[in-house]
Amino acid sequence: MNNVDKIISDIGIVPVIKLNEPKRDAKKLAEALCKGGVPVAEVTFRAAGAEYAIEIMRREFPEMLVGAGTVLTVEQADKAIAAGASFIVSPGFDEELVRHCINKGIPVYPGCTTPTEYQAALKLGLEVIKFFPAEQSGGLAKIKAMSAPFPMLKILPTGGISLKNLAQYIGCKAVCACGGSYMVTADLIDGGKWEEITQLCAESVKIIKEVRANG
Repeated sequence: MNNVDKIISDIGIVPVIKLNEPKRDAKKLAEALCKGGVPVAEVTFRAAGAEYAIEIMRREFPEMLVGAGTVLTVEQADKAIAAGASFIVSPGFDEELVRHCINKGIPVYPGCTTPTEYQAALKLGLEVIKFFPAEQSGGLAKIKAMSAPFPMLKILPTGGISLKNLAQYIGCKAVCACGGSYMVTADLIDGGKWEEITQLCAESVKIIKEVRANG
């Protein structure tokens, strides 16, 4: 694992964020995440201005690991990198995009759910891949089945992760960390419910620590 992989794995949870008002909310959200013990964020390009949110978070909280999510094109990847993103996440496997990120020296986590995609990721030298959408694609049962022929790949499941199933996912040896939006929903962010976000992060960290301590 590279250093970014290790940091994500150590934290165990990656908030997947859509910021509608990055200039208003990015700093406060970053502060809430850090207070909750989750100094990492995947800021998705599903909302305009994602690169500004990345830039603000990196500037105000340099200790945070901030990446870009829902990256669909090389152009978006370049915007994210220019803003200071530490990693790139895409919903699917795009060889051109993956190669571009590798050439730029930035960790990339493409969405993979089939043996063909796993093998393509392995061929390009990836060690960690996103499994998306996790619950809808077979969940833990499929992740475990896929880890049999691909034990060298670590998985970052995203999609349908919540406090209710976080322990089950993080307890799987193939899973290095989980992506989730339950602690950064639109209602929480747009409503400015920063303390609630901090609390949900703290609960997530507690679950992860307990599972790992007993594993």
